[in-house]
Amino acid sequence: MTAMTLEHRVPSLTRRERVILANLSEDATLEQIARRLYVTRNTVKTQVRSVYRKLGVSSRAEAIAKAHEYQLAD
Repeated sequence: MTAMTLEHRVPSLTRRERVILANLSEDATLEQIARRLYVTRNTVKTQVRSVYRKLGVSSRAEAIAKAHEYQLAD
């Protein structure tokens, strides 16, 4: 697969969504993520749903796998 093809398939995540995705891979609860980022749990839930929607997944494990597939994770 060429870089151009991969680039067109990679979902566009905001900076905050990338932060949320990184925190999801650390096995932190939504409450823990919220405390780290100084936001409410509901804000994190909303951002997680947005990440899931953009990645086309429905679980944390799927999101982490897609992040690795799209090279969004470190």
